[in-house]
Amino acid sequence: GNILYVGKAKNLKARVSSYFRGSGLASKTMAMVSKIAQVEITVTRNEVEALLLEQNLIKDSRPPYNILLRDDKSYPYIFMNTSHRFPGLYYRRGHRQSGGKTFGPFPSAGAVKSTLNLIQKTFQIRQCEESVFQNRSRPCLQYQIGRCSAPCVNYVTEAEYAEDLDDTRLFLEGRGGELLASLEARMDEAAQSLQFEKAARYRNTISRVRRVQAEQVMESDSADLDAIAVFQQSGGICLAILSVRGGRVLGVNSQFPDAGLLETPEEILDAFIPQYYLSSARSVPPEVICSHPVHEATLVADALSQHSGRKVRIAHAVRGVRQQFLDLAKTNAEESLALRLSTRDGQAKRLKDFAERFALDIPERIECFDISHTSGEATVASCVVFDASGPLKSDYRIFNITDVTAGDDYAAMRQALSRRYRRVKTGEVPLPDVLIIDGGKGQLTEAIEILSELGVHHLFVLGVSKGPSRKAGFELLHRADTGEELSLPSTAPALHLIQHIRDEAHRFAITKHRQARGKARSQSPLEGIPGVGAKRRQSLLRHFGGLRELARASVSDIAKVSGMSHQTAELVYSALHAD
Repeated sequence: GNILYVGKAKNLKARVSSYFRGSGLASKTMAMVSKIAQVEITVTRNEVEALLLEQNLIKDSRPPYNILLRDDKSYPYIFMNTSHRFPGLYYRRGHRQSGGKTFGPFPSAGAVKSTLNLIQKTFQIRQCEESVFQNRSRPCLQYQIGRCSAPCVNYVTEAEYAEDLDDTRLFLEGRGGELLASLEARMDEAAQSLQFEKAARYRNTISRVRRVQAEQVMESDSADLDAIAVFQQSGGICLAILSVRGGRVLGVNSQFPDAGLLETPEEILDAFIPQYYLSSARSVPPEVICSHPVHEATLVADALSQHSGRKVRIAHAVRGVRQQFLDLAKTNAEESLALRLSTRDGQAKRLKDFAERFALDIPERIECFDISHTSGEATVASCVVFDASGPLKSDYRIFNITDVTAGDDYAAMRQALSRRYRRVKTGEVPLPDVLIIDGGKGQLTEAIEILSELGVHHLFVLGVSKGPSRKAGFELLHRADTGEELSLPSTAPALHLIQHIRDEAHRFAITKHRQARGKARSQSPLEGIPGVGAKRRQSLLRHFGGLRELARASVSDIAKVSGMSHQTAELVYSALHAD
């Protein structure tokens, strides 16, 4: 059977008995008790072990009556590949990479990207991937606009680049005072040596760093913490996590969990904090401050300390700058929940209108598919998922389409639906109530055929195509069940729902398509040739002055390059003239 709820307690008899006392139970608890068929008990050696086991079971089973986070993706971070001669900085998410240093976590992708953008302007550290770096014969646009020092073509020495990298480390670690002191000393030294251009560069860097420091609302040289505030209203819950690293406010991440059986802010924090930090690769700061008391603060802190390998403190009563951090987290929790509730009310209105117009029950899960490519290149299909709260981004999927005729959207749609609904058929993913296809009758026919072949029934399928005017608000809708073609008034909430879902599928598809296309185009044709590694690729490009000149060379010319055999030269020539 399915696991309904996972809980731990010092006194299991008292805890379990409390669910069967017959009166005074909350409605959610009564609903859960009515479904219980069996109770299983696991004994652990201590409370910390019990807490860790509880979080593992919640993560694996996702019981409906436990507090659940909708999106369990880990925070993004910045990765510096220090093993390279000229290290670069990169956006990463998930498990920490080896071979380098990480900075973060950051509360959102936007916070990482804005920080990387600032670092490019200030310290000119490269952000290109290895395949691009290894194959440059002249500087790229980033050098031309002053955002990179072009180490790829040795426009900067290793020592100069290492100095910029050290400054970047201090900046990312929040050691602003130390960074400014170092920059000012170097500026004075350059000026005294009459190196005025170099001194001016240091002056500009100092100015940018000071401007960033001035933009910080609050300042604390030592604060390295998360401030967590919980706010409840109209049945909704928001937890705002304000991330502060090295005294710098990196941003706020808002979570809207399902509360399960929990009712009070204290209970919500008790359940949320362990799940948030223990069930993912998320980094744990040395200090967590909360808007309400955490009943098991000592136990949770011990578990977090054991998990992170360092002492972690959980506090509620704070003063000074920490109270300011907490107040900012509270404000964000209130505003985020207010915005979500207004959006949720609008979503409920749209779903109700959709159900009424198509004589359906109000759908609980809607999926939409779209195809994106450039003249058949890097074809992808997107699948976006919506529920009563809006986009369910943790369930979004991308399908890289292979082995179909370039530009054949029908075959691409058929492949994507086949791959998705085979998993639905086996129970790996839930069956939606509504399937929306971004396309007309042809795409809809493909969808109906593949669903029929897979034996997937009880699904309302709708195609969406642009009307004769090709303007938003005049879409044509194609019903699979009746074959009817219809349009809805441009003011209809149901149409707004369809447009929102269709546009989100389109956005997701085109974003992933551009990434795939860019990756394919940036990959050098020299990569993947047996016997030609990074050093030989670099030797070839340096010898001929670039890829274009190399492509004009004969096999015998290529074989003259140091370290190249005639056989390897033939492989290189063939790879460059494959078309």
